[in-house]
Amino acid sequence: MTTATSITVRVPLAIRRRPGRKMVVTPMPDGVAPVTTRADPTLVKALARAFRYQRMLDEGRYASITEMAAAEKVERGYLGSLLRLTLLAPDIVELVLDGKAPPSIALPKLIEPIPEAWACQRNRLLLRGGSIDRHVGTA
Repeated sequence: MTTATSITVRVPLAIRRRPGRKMVVTPMPDGVAPVTTRADPTLVKALARAFRYQRMLDEGRYASITEMAAAEKVERGYLGSLLRLTLLAPDIVELVLDGKAPPSIALPKLIEPIPEAWACQRNRLLLRGGSIDRHVGTA
């Protein structure tokens, strides 16, 4: 006859406060560098939602923004603002997702009406008329 035994496992970890969130930090094995990102989680989440909502419209799941807003329980105006994020230049979206976007790119700034032309977006959001090279990493 065997008796039930219990095992206790202890994992050293630390909970660090970051602005607006908590992060669990586990110890890393020797020689392994942690993978970190400086991407703005609020902006990344907004972009993901925007592209999801756009896909649902494209697939015909909803006939209008008003219908989608009611079904998703989101204010119609905010939903429309989020959908504008799908019109961002691909390199700007990439900068945001890679965590390399300059501080001038934040959700409140992107919710405002932005130009449709990608070159105008770059000028307005990145350098206000300068070159984008230092942000994208090209020479």
